[in-house]
Amino acid sequence: MSWGFLCDLLSGVNKYSTGIGRIWVAVVFIFRLLVYIAAAENIWKYEHDEFECNIKQPGCENVCFDHFFPVSHIRLWALQLIMVSTPSLLVVFHVAYRENREKHHNQKLYKSPGEIDGGLLCTYLISLILKTGFEIVFLVLFYKLYNGFKVPRLVKCDIRPCPNTVDCYISKPTEKMIFICFLVATSCLCIVLNLSELSYLIFKYSIKCYLKRYIKKHQ
Repeated sequence: MSWGFLCDLLSGVNKYSTGIGRIWVAVVFIFRLLVYIAAAENIWKYEHDEFECNIKQPGCENVCFDHFFPVSHIRLWALQLIMVSTPSLLVVFHVAYRENREKHHNQKLYKSPGEIDGGLLCTYLISLILKTGFEIVFLVLFYKLYNGFKVPRLVKCDIRPCPNTVDCYISKPTEKMIFICFLVATSCLCIVLNLSELSYLIFKYSIKCYLKRYIKKHQ
């Protein structure tokens, strides 16, 4: 698939993000998207062809591969990247709604359509919660599907039509293990950044509300 649309989306979101949000965009774009396209995709490109079992029983190798890799790592990562990026569309749509509203009324309704306040703040917080939720869901899904984040060199399979327990060998396990650890670490980093930005915005809004009440009270 072409990743151009996702790159354009992340670039558009960057204009309306806080400082922490811009770091998140940089991490997703450089350490996840580019690493995925440049290296990880090629490592798993022929994973089925390079999966070998020490038996030539028809169908045995395919069944064993499907058992140990029910969903390809690389396709699941692609889905994860798409899912954690799409909540940012909410912010882009909200800003576009504000701009169209100003054009429709032919007057200035906001200080800046991209300023994070009011309804846009709620939309931004929702997008952060969704991104964090998707990250956690996919990490749990990876862990459950593959029984952890390790890539074994040898797996034993006794599923029919295999006549007995056979040894199956996974290609480039060390290389795959390194990339899995790297991508899991960057996913955890993104969760930390999302939670930090969420806390920062809530704290900033709380301080702003408190100051308004304090000023009104003394006036």
